[in-house]
Amino acid sequence: MIKKENVFLDGVEVHRVTFEKGAKWSNDLKPYAGTESCMFPHVAYVQSGRLKVVMDDGSEEEFGSGDIMMLPPGHDAWTVGDEACVFIEFSAGTNYYTD
Repeated sequence: MIKKENVFLDGVEVHRVTFEKGAKWSNDLKPYAGTESCMFPHVAYVQSGRLKVVMDDGSEEEFGSGDIMMLPPGHDAWTVGDEACVFIEFSAGTNYYTD
């Protein structure tokens, strides 16, 4: 399960996103997106847990507590380990995280 909480500040949208244990973009959000991979860019601060990201070109990166993620469009992502991954994301535009 993936959860999102929103705050709107003078035109800037901030989300606290939780990827629960076992959550994976391609399993949980791909049906909403209608694309083969996530096509939204992400700029986020990882608050807790770990997130593995694989780009469409095959490159991989893993992010953990205290890391800043800057992801271009074209990726899949999933939690790593037994803890949910929580990150604070700064974005503009529409997204498809479930409530």
